[in-house]
Amino acid sequence: MACVYAIDMYGPDERALPRIATEALDEVDRIDRLMSHYKADSPLSHINRDAARQPVVVDQELFDFIAEAIRYSRESHGAFDITVGPLMKAWGFFNGEGRVPSPRVLAAARRSVGSDLVVLNERARSIRFLRDGVELDLGGIAKGYAVDQVIRLLRDRGVSSALVSAGGSTIYGLGAPPDGDAWEVAVQDPIDSRRTALTLRVKNRALSVAGRSEKWFEADGVKYSHIMDPRTGRPVQGVLTVVVLAETGTAGDALDDALFVLGPKASQAYLDAHGGKADAFFFLPDSPRGWRMVEARQTSSRRTPS
Repeated sequence: MACVYAIDMYGPDERALPRIATEALDEVDRIDRLMSHYKADSPLSHINRDAARQPVVVDQELFDFIAEAIRYSRESHGAFDITVGPLMKAWGFFNGEGRVPSPRVLAAARRSVGSDLVVLNERARSIRFLRDGVELDLGGIAKGYAVDQVIRLLRDRGVSSALVSAGGSTIYGLGAPPDGDAWEVAVQDPIDSRRTALTLRVKNRALSVAGRSEKWFEADGVKYSHIMDPRTGRPVQGVLTVVVLAETGTAGDALDDALFVLGPKASQAYLDAHGGKADAFFFLPDSPRGWRMVEARQTSSRRTPS
């Protein structure tokens, strides 16, 4: 998953904790083998190779996860979309070099993007693509799912206090550390990485971050981030970072990308329209310090963004 997973945990049996940590990281490896589009022998890569020719039968876990990801895509009207792979390749983010595609290349990529091009057969547990060139990319949500599975395993092993981090961009705070009533998580300044922009207290919730500073390139004086608007086929402009507090890492990972694309006002409407509790913090370009923060909340105490 191209990131470091880290686990801080406390439990009544100190000798058992290293074994539990190993089990948890083995679970992350299992999910990576299942959902990686970089590994040629992964079940996801098998789908991407063959589903345009014939339905591909997958195991229940992967089928259910892809179905959930597509639900987020449809609820967000395409702001989050796991078929974004062709666009990531067209813009050079798949291999990391970064480039502005020609209109012809971009148009070709856009024809292969959209959750409506993916057909799920629940009874057969199969996946089929309606067009050549469609690819599933679970990179925007699989990290959060892996974090959720680690939390499930820790709870099953009797661990009630842990902080699980996937590269610092998806974090779950289970319970609280012994010296506090919540985990304190610092959010990096979107302009100056040496500074902290916001500190959030996390207890039995996930924190997910989507930011353009992770992967970007510059061409003709314009910065292009890896966070793509699947509806336009272009990287999102006008947003620096989105931080989401959600009930699960899976939800947080889907929402941070979707809300990054939608922007504050449309995000508030989206949060109000769908179940579950989530709060979002938008860092937008502004003077004099380089950014301003706007909140969108899905709770009764929410403050509508201006």
